[in-house]
Amino acid sequence: MATNARLTAAETSALTRRVTLLSVGTAAVLVAIKLAAWLASGSTAMLASMADSGLDLIASLGTAFAVRYAAEPPDAEHRFGHGKAEAFASLMQAGLVFASAALIAREAVGDFTAPHPLRQEGWAVAVMVVSTALTALLIAAQTRVLRQTSSVAVSGDRAHYATDLASNMIALVGIGASAWLGVNGFDAAAALAVAALLLWGAISVFREAASQLMDRELPDDARAEIVRLVSEDSRMTDVHQLRTRMSGPYVHIQMHVDLDPDLTLETAHQAIVAAEKRILTAFPAADIIIHADPRGRAEPHGGAFAESTATSTQ
Repeated sequence: MATNARLTAAETSALTRRVTLLSVGTAAVLVAIKLAAWLASGSTAMLASMADSGLDLIASLGTAFAVRYAAEPPDAEHRFGHGKAEAFASLMQAGLVFASAALIAREAVGDFTAPHPLRQEGWAVAVMVVSTALTALLIAAQTRVLRQTSSVAVSGDRAHYATDLASNMIALVGIGASAWLGVNGFDAAAALAVAALLLWGAISVFREAASQLMDRELPDDARAEIVRLVSEDSRMTDVHQLRTRMSGPYVHIQMHVDLDPDLTLETAHQAIVAAEKRILTAFPAADIIIHADPRGRAEPHGGAFAESTATSTQ
């Protein structure tokens, strides 16, 4: 999972809000034109694609709310902020996609057993071409935002629409083949392929959301960068019990460092504050806790997780 190393929480929030509103608008347009095309053509593949876009709309609305709520500052009941709202939104997306895949597969199997000819095939093909173009433009915008942020909600939304893009193309092939070759099975086969893609996309979204909810560590390169920044001050040695996690737009970092026991409390405090500022240059949205240990005199401590982390230097 990529980390946001250059933006503040406010900048990240502004970017994610804009792209999620764009996602909502795109999904609403896609649902409207696909509904009209399905009513005109009776295509099962079009129905599958419309159902996918309908769930995209619901998920995008949830994502828009989640990224706004995740950016809310900490309060008396949520001292670590509200960032995990993004991960919960991604879980909701995964559940909706699973449901969509099951419904589409059921419709496709029914179409295999009782096939029916398509109507207004040209209209259906045109709608799928427009849908594919709009979805591709949205994914490009989401990709640009994800290069600057680490929003798991936007990542889940993009995964949703990446699957939607593939399903649009499959539906386009299925509708076109059924229309021009006169074989209704292509339309149902395309719907089944869309269902399989939705299932795969749901699993990917679930994994990413679960990583954040389970407080998975930042990537090794990000952890190494934190250690490097702290160690720029030669007075600070043996960075250990480093723990990191993502929570929406925020990064939580805590660690122990060894300091010369002869330093005054004020000098040690100044060294720690300077280290925090160095970390913030690379991780502006970080919440940082640094615990100072007297070098050579520290006794084992650290609470419930001390044993599992004490043997690690990082």
